[in-house]
Amino acid sequence: MPKFPINEALEKDDLYLAVNGAWLKTAQIPADKSSTGGFADLADQIEKILMNDFADFDLGKQTTTDPYFAQFMKYYRLANNLDKREADGFKPAQAFLDKVRNLKDWTDYQDKLPDLILSGYASIIPLSLDPDMKNTQNYALYADVAPLILPDKTYYQANHEQAEALLEVYRQMVTKLLDLAEYDAQAGQDLLKKALDFDRQLAPHQKDSTQRADYTKAYNPYSLTDFAEFSQVLDFKAIIEKLLGSLPKKVIVTEPEYYQHLDELLTPENFANFKAWLEIKSLLAVSPYLTDQARVTAGLYSRALSGSKEAMNPQKAAYYLASNQFDQVVGLYYAHKYFGPEAKADVHHMVEKMISVYKKRLLANDWLSPATKQKAVVKLSTLGINVGYPEKLHPLYTKFVVNENLSLLENDLNFTKIALTEYFQRFGKEVDRTRWGMPAHMVNAYYNPSFNVIVFPAAILQAPFYSLKQSSSANYGGIGAVIAHEISHAFDNNGAQFDEFGNLNNWWTKEDLAHFQELAQAMIKQFDGLETEAGKVNGKLVVSENIADAGGLSCALEAAKGEDGANLKEFFENWARIWGMKSSLERQKLLLSIDVHGPHVLRANMQPKNLDDFYTTFDVHEGDGMWLDPKDRVNIW
Repeated sequence: MPKFPINEALEKDDLYLAVNGAWLKTAQIPADKSSTGGFADLADQIEKILMNDFADFDLGKQTTTDPYFAQFMKYYRLANNLDKREADGFKPAQAFLDKVRNLKDWTDYQDKLPDLILSGYASIIPLSLDPDMKNTQNYALYADVAPLILPDKTYYQANHEQAEALLEVYRQMVTKLLDLAEYDAQAGQDLLKKALDFDRQLAPHQKDSTQRADYTKAYNPYSLTDFAEFSQVLDFKAIIEKLLGSLPKKVIVTEPEYYQHLDELLTPENFANFKAWLEIKSLLAVSPYLTDQARVTAGLYSRALSGSKEAMNPQKAAYYLASNQFDQVVGLYYAHKYFGPEAKADVHHMVEKMISVYKKRLLANDWLSPATKQKAVVKLSTLGINVGYPEKLHPLYTKFVVNENLSLLENDLNFTKIALTEYFQRFGKEVDRTRWGMPAHMVNAYYNPSFNVIVFPAAILQAPFYSLKQSSSANYGGIGAVIAHEISHAFDNNGAQFDEFGNLNNWWTKEDLAHFQELAQAMIKQFDGLETEAGKVNGKLVVSENIADAGGLSCALEAAKGEDGANLKEFFENWARIWGMKSSLERQKLLLSIDVHGPHVLRANMQPKNLDDFYTTFDVHEGDGMWLDPKDRVNIW
């Protein structure tokens, strides 16, 4: 995203438009994307760089001695071999689909479910392994809910303004795909009708996105015996023992109400509906690996959701298929070539400095009691820092060996089985805290509450977030605020419930927790009902990210002020710049419904209003658009 002239006269009324307005007038969203600017621009740049590099490797202009990257290139060539994919048609998918078509009844499904799970099929009882929230050194078995077709439970409520239009797109997509796969027209429509019927039955007893945003409420441990009693149709113990090779003492149920009503779905009469639902989900899952027409058709619904005008071209789609399968291999290639140890050390030092500033602020906090303050400082002092890229490749990738005599899909299904088998074999082993949840070429960052670690992949560590060509104040308004944002997640309404070991454990005094919850409620109130062109903001849905934004910006501001030659104008302007984005209206509406992050315009404009330094820096007074009455300003960290 290139820098455009800033309209300084507008900064008092709308910081976001003052900084980004000139760019917004000319910015064009790529036809195959739903947004441009900020994070999206960096992702597009990396996409272009890596696609050019991989093309050179494909043509022999570059060579590699890395055996894992060599396997990636074999897979990349398979993904790009459109002639072979066209000639194979839907043939590579038949065995995968036949496993669903041949299911006889619920007993047969129960017997085959462990293998179906390991093979990557959708499940009516999604099982996963994650650190036990109350003992994060060990893995626990979690039972989640089956995925819905529409983005959220609220879309299934009567008279939802978008639901029927989206379902019609879904119907058209599946109908076209069934035709490509040479299903009988009438049989295909019957299959689709049954699948949609089953999907609608899944929604009533699931949580909506706002409820899921309070993710600690997903921790509902049941003894294995009690969990097994949820169903009289499926033998959960038999399924789990076959999947894990042993029986856990407990199962964490993310949404108990779903399981309390599960047997209402598992009737003999409903099996045909379930089977249709599973077959269509399976067909959609494999279509991107088949002909290019199948790939484009299978993306119609997701493009309707996001507002993308057209599908990616075949070469770009092949890049994403391959780089997603070998994500950590590609990430290390990118990081070692384009980031390097010097930048890694520099940013690591910046993170340490931000932690130091945060610690100072915690110690000076005027509403925490000494007992809670001490616990908070301990948690901060043990915070793990991952910058740039992991030190070594995970051993899983040594098992990804491409068979060039097989199709792209067959290789992908083999890799899925390898990865999921390794995943479920972790049960009973100590949690691996070194494994990164994002590859180095992803433009993002995260805090993991179970590990108490913050992670900054190499891709985000560039302008406008960070550059040696920017002033330190601009860098603090960019990557500094992002770093402190992730630190703040350790103390948001969810993260604050985990201790320094990553365990769900209340370390607050009763009075401090009550006051913190009042401040969180004030943050909810500040954002709730704010108008955007896509609709109103749900303050409760976005509260955790807003707390992290507020803490991050406030902490980064203090760090910037501690530098020689601090320029707070550049600090706030770069904060607004990193949120510069133009998105389709469809994407904005979708995110308002399901995303825990606030709209980018409000992230840029609202948090500065909470900081006194913003008012003195830009000489903002009552009557100006950026003015917020002091009594309405929220400061937590």
